[in-house]
Amino acid sequence: MASGLQVAPVTLSLQPSQNADGLWLSNTGDNVIHAQVRVYHWAQDANGDQLTLSQGLVISPPILQLAVGEQQLVRVIRLGAPPNGPGAAEDAYRVAIDELPVDMHGKKGLQFVLHYTLPVFVEPAGAAAAPPILHWSLQQDGDHAVLQVGNTGGSHAQLASLSFINSAGQRSEITPGLLGYVLPGATMRWVLKPPVAVFASGGTLEASINGEKATQKLSLADRPR
Repeated sequence: MASGLQVAPVTLSLQPSQNADGLWLSNTGDNVIHAQVRVYHWAQDANGDQLTLSQGLVISPPILQLAVGEQQLVRVIRLGAPPNGPGAAEDAYRVAIDELPVDMHGKKGLQFVLHYTLPVFVEPAGAAAAPPILHWSLQQDGDHAVLQVGNTGGSHAQLASLSFINSAGQRSEITPGLLGYVLPGATMRWVLKPPVAVFASGGTLEASINGEKATQKLSLADRPR
């Protein structure tokens, strides 16, 4: 059974004046869909993304059933005050949406169910959060190159569509889509697919950061810059 669960939008940003926002879940398939929606506080450390059950946001409704062709609004509700104080950074959460398996009444065959995780960012009260300030480095780890990106700004950075152009002008694609996020105050590391030799002579990293094209000169064993 192919799933028809669709979710929009794919990210939310709660402004200080907003107590809630919403996601639309829709069923474009041929069968009834049952889904569970949960929300987690999102942090990052040396081990990567860390999700803990949220006390700051709640979901309504957390369990739902969608008939064929039906849409349902799921509200993401902020319980407490937004981040505040001098230099306050945005806060981050992830909404997990899981399609629940249903009884196929003895029918044979595989049942494919979907899992989505969508970012939710809560903007601070008062002055807008400072933009992301990124510090980049390329490091060698055995036969692999590792990209390290630190963020000392007050808002997240979404990294996507990365390529590396070496000193000879040869382009190597790192990823055509999303690489990941770097939250305020966090440092993230990614093992890159191209061989480490691609990066040996240094070059220019091209990336989309929050939808804007950016470039960064890098070479192996650089200090973060």
